[in-house]
Amino acid sequence: MGEKLLMKGNEVLGEAAIRAGCKLFFGYPITPQTELAEYLAKKMPKVGGLCLQAESEVAAINMVLGAASAGERVFTSSSSPGVSLKSEGISYIVGSDVPCVIVNVQRGGPGLGGIQPAQSDYYQATKALGHGDMHFIVLAPAYVQEIATLMGEAFDLADIYRMPVMILADGALGQMMEPVDFGEKKQREIPEKTWACNGHKNQRAHNVVNSLYISPEVLEEVVVERFKRYAEIEEKEVLFDEYMTEDADVVVVSYGITARIAKTAVKAAREKGIKAGLFRPISLWPFPKKELASLADKAKCFLSVEMNMGQMVDDIKVAIDCKKPVSHYGRTGGVIPTPDEILAKIVELNGGEN
Repeated sequence: MGEKLLMKGNEVLGEAAIRAGCKLFFGYPITPQTELAEYLAKKMPKVGGLCLQAESEVAAINMVLGAASAGERVFTSSSSPGVSLKSEGISYIVGSDVPCVIVNVQRGGPGLGGIQPAQSDYYQATKALGHGDMHFIVLAPAYVQEIATLMGEAFDLADIYRMPVMILADGALGQMMEPVDFGEKKQREIPEKTWACNGHKNQRAHNVVNSLYISPEVLEEVVVERFKRYAEIEEKEVLFDEYMTEDADVVVVSYGITARIAKTAVKAAREKGIKAGLFRPISLWPFPKKELASLADKAKCFLSVEMNMGQMVDDIKVAIDCKKPVSHYGRTGGVIPTPDEILAKIVELNGGEN
């Protein structure tokens, strides 16, 4: 355990990146994540790094592609509509098999929406951020401490599997201040980047980073091989947390900041004699299907709680093979649900108080 520092979530994202050995950031300001870029603008020069405000989100993500192709640890950040602008570049990064970290501090949408916290980018992050057959790892912190831990983990996972990793946070976590210990992250073994375009010095063949394959048979082979890597990730890199699920009749499934609110509701439900529990996916992709499925034989029903209109519901249904009913409670547009609202839904699903 190291020294604990009181820091804002957005600043922790930047500090954790620096401590993970990242010295390159390319981004563009947008509420509610602008403090991250401000923090890096002050800190990066002090560690010999570069924080560059690009002319647009599109430019920023292509700068990330270039730096990642050279084998450097690099990341970008934005908020919902800004991430939408980066989607083409992210697809190129996936197709080029290069590692990077992407931060999304979510706000309400669609369109410009609002600047308040939301979780309405779940579909975007886990299903459709970029064209083609593709996935990338998506990690959803619920605490400022977890931001620090998962940010470092994200850089390691990106390097190990040669792919983007997204930290899916939200405006509340970005603005929240909590104590942080940057020494909690586990150490991973990182493979040498023998593929990088960083100068061959006439000692090896040229490396080429590219996402274009003219032959459909070759492209199919590349994609199939990539999906073998995805299968390995689904087997090895699932992250989740459970609270009082052992005997739960009503299992609340929630992630990020909303999971903290849901945990309070679960505690209140237990005080009323209702057997409620909380299952918190930390990796949204890979989604913890097996772990959630193991609860389906014991629980009576599941409740998805998100700050959106129910974007995780289908993933829960698929994970449990539709063995039990799955309901949804959420607020959207930047409205944060209260513990009492979630408790009322738990009581309803339980058929009243015990």
